[in-house]
Amino acid sequence: MKIKNIIIVAAVGTMLTGCGLYNKYEAPVSSPSGDTNTLFGVEAPSGEVGGGSIAQMSWREFFTDPMLQQLIEQVLANNTDLNSARIAIEKSEASLKAAKMAYLPSLALAPQGTLAKFDNNPWSKTYNLPLQLSMDVDVFGSITSNKRAAKAIVLQAQMQQEAIRTNLISAVAQQYYMLQLLDRQLEILTQTDSLWNASLETQKTLWENGKSYSTAVNQMESSYLNVKTQIVDTRRNIRATENALCKLMAITPQHIERKSWGSAALHNPKAQGDTGQRMFDTQFLKVGVPAIMLELRPDIRMANHAMEEAFYNTQAARSAFFPSITLSGSAGWTNSAGGMVIDPGKLLLSAVGQLTQPIFARGKLKANLKINQLTQEDLQKKYVQTVIDAGNQVNEAMADCEAAREKNAYYHRQVEVLNEAYTGTHELMDNGKANYLEVLTAQESLLNAQLSEASNMYKGAQAVIALYIALGGGGTE
Repeated sequence: MKIKNIIIVAAVGTMLTGCGLYNKYEAPVSSPSGDTNTLFGVEAPSGEVGGGSIAQMSWREFFTDPMLQQLIEQVLANNTDLNSARIAIEKSEASLKAAKMAYLPSLALAPQGTLAKFDNNPWSKTYNLPLQLSMDVDVFGSITSNKRAAKAIVLQAQMQQEAIRTNLISAVAQQYYMLQLLDRQLEILTQTDSLWNASLETQKTLWENGKSYSTAVNQMESSYLNVKTQIVDTRRNIRATENALCKLMAITPQHIERKSWGSAALHNPKAQGDTGQRMFDTQFLKVGVPAIMLELRPDIRMANHAMEEAFYNTQAARSAFFPSITLSGSAGWTNSAGGMVIDPGKLLLSAVGQLTQPIFARGKLKANLKINQLTQEDLQKKYVQTVIDAGNQVNEAMADCEAAREKNAYYHRQVEVLNEAYTGTHELMDNGKANYLEVLTAQESLLNAQLSEASNMYKGAQAVIALYIALGGGGTE
């Protein structure tokens, strides 16, 4: 008899294992391309295992400007979206706690009293004071699957919080460097305003002495006034950017303290080069091994946990086809003994075991299983697309870094050449050897080159920030 029982238990265990009701979710281990070293179009340095990747730098290490660090701290402490993400985590943790408690029996006090009268007989009074206990036996893994799915939801909420956190860090840094860019452009425009005012006065003097035409004065003044309007626009943009930062910090609009452009390197305080290039010197960018980077991105981890949740939901839907076993019992004081009323009451104990096997549920069980299987398939495809999008983001950021670095040298040289051209042309005009159009062209070309150089510096810094976030950085303190 004992051997028979052992065989039955073994057979049931084999059946449950074979149908996969207790199987655990296994995360994907390979990239969609099948080649993790070239997934992002970047060959990993030999022997490097990701330890030197900028993605593993905390945002405090990556952003070395103390004023920027203070702004990021304020945003992370006060931002409404981040607070909502924290609340979402606490909600999912409460659901997980409830799912874990499902293994335990439920206990309830259900007092009951009855007054009854039949024909002319006196009223009968009965009462029942039981403690009722009920427990679901998780033979076919339904409770286990629901608990694991709840755990996956908690992990998704945590990854969502991390994604919001990294996006906020990126937004603050970009707005901060935008302020520095606007300060630099305002400085250029202010210097240009002074120089062009001197040129205008010179042109007026030449016109008053009969050496120039009023047309030259008008066109020179028109260009000068255009610089004035650009100064107004730049100041307005500074105010708008400061307001955007204040909104992220959930504070009233106010001035944002900041350093001058290029005063602090983005990712390495030892970065060398001119004021602009040290902001995005690519020789200090260590990308790391792509397989490691995949594990750092919150969106990829969130997509993985979404697949995990779908997997366990499918397991639970499959468990619904099997019998459910419920054990229940009660213990209490009652004066109702069947058809008799006794006084005083007596202690009543009862125990019930119930097995429910679904036979026909109007197709609900099959439909639920199919829906969960399709959801799992859909999330698997979305996971692959998320990884592909990650590779695209890293590729784009690296390309932008390289382009900004190469263009920086060209812009720098262009500014030098045009500055010499402007100085020389102005001297020729003062000596009557050049007309106003040549001076006007030279000074406008110089201004455009200076503004373009500053914009390119910002684009380079923006690309490095984008690369840092695309590699999964920003999630650690």
